[in-house]
Amino acid sequence: MSEASDDSRITVLVVDDDRAFCQALAGSLRRRGFAVVVAHSYEDALAEAEAWSPDRAVVDLRMPGRSGLELVAGLRRVDPSIAVVVLTGYGSIATAIEAIKLGAVYYLTKPAEPDDIVAAFTRTEPVMLEMPSPHAAKPLDELEWEHLQAVLTDCRGNISEAARRLGMHRRSLQRKLARGRPNHEGASPGASPGSSTGSSTGSSTGSSTPAGQ
Repeated sequence: MSEASDDSRITVLVVDDDRAFCQALAGSLRRRGFAVVVAHSYEDALAEAEAWSPDRAVVDLRMPGRSGLELVAGLRRVDPSIAVVVLTGYGSIATAIEAIKLGAVYYLTKPAEPDDIVAAFTRTEPVMLEMPSPHAAKPLDELEWEHLQAVLTDCRGNISEAARRLGMHRRSLQRKLARGRPNHEGASPGASPGSSTGSSTGSSTGSSTPAGQ
């Protein structure tokens, strides 16, 4: 899976269990002049990092086995100077904060354009997290979403452990996560929480910002 060349170009490690997405992003980065190393799991990514000493890494948050959050910490242990951008189709303020605490430089939602990913590595402004208004009453499904994300973050992205703590089946939790954060924009005051959900896996409450996805 290693395709970096022995030259002075910036090397980017791309880690995603979605092989098609991973290869497409890798190709886009190569066309922009980067050397690219590809991995599809926590273990492969650490092995490639130790072998190639990449300057940057693009990490998917949700992967089978050990999560992207764990990988961010692992990559920083291998090389504290590595710049990591986290990508995810699942959004939450909790996971965004955790990724930044672990050393990620930016947090983007999928689908993210290659140019946005490249720009994220060199951003100088602080990461802004979209925090909900303290005066706004939250629908029950949004409160549930935030609770799920808090437990998942506490479990370091381990869905099986989070499902156990929540007392639900793993597949049920995966379905809830795949639906994405509830979106109540445009809903009438009397509408039920379930009537305005149905957002896709890649939807977010703030797709133009690194957090709040």
